[in-house]
Amino acid sequence: MQTPEAALTRLCTPEAEVSAHYLIAEDGRTWQLVDEEMRAWHAGAGQWGAITDMNSRSVGIELANDGASPFPEPQMAALEALLPDIMQRWDIAPERVIGHSDMAVGRKIDPGPRFDWRRLALSGLAVWPETGRPGEFEADARRAGFAWAEGQEEALLNAVRLRLRPWGDGPLSDADRAAIAGLAARYPAAEA
Repeated sequence: MQTPEAALTRLCTPEAEVSAHYLIAEDGRTWQLVDEEMRAWHAGAGQWGAITDMNSRSVGIELANDGASPFPEPQMAALEALLPDIMQRWDIAPERVIGHSDMAVGRKIDPGPRFDWRRLALSGLAVWPETGRPGEFEADARRAGFAWAEGQEEALLNAVRLRLRPWGDGPLSDADRAAIAGLAARYPAAEA
């Protein structure tokens, strides 16, 4: 969508079959579109750890952004103001705050390479790993919660990089292995 208002219209149009609990504009305006107790249709097909019905087990927050632009300060501040209450109400650990690209490997790329996961982590609203010892990439990705189908190994690498190394490119490297090992260490297990 070209504007947050266009996104708002789409998210509120039943025929679109897409919705979210919240929408945050670049200027920080925030709309609640669906009660948190209700299921929204923001995640679609995807998985995080053992959770395969993400729409029923998550609170969806959409951020108005074209995917290439930085996320403006008012928008990030609004997100940082919204998240703590949601996390407390639903007992959501920082390890469970994820992006669409985390839970829909190969299908979704948002919030994108410009999203500041580290900033959220510094506020206790997400996790940012210390670099780990390079290990088995796929095993560590699975332990962290990523899920993918056979033949989606490149999409998995792209998803991990979107979260941890958006500047990374080329074939799988020790830097990728170290980043995902560090993230996996933050997860005792990919539980439901």
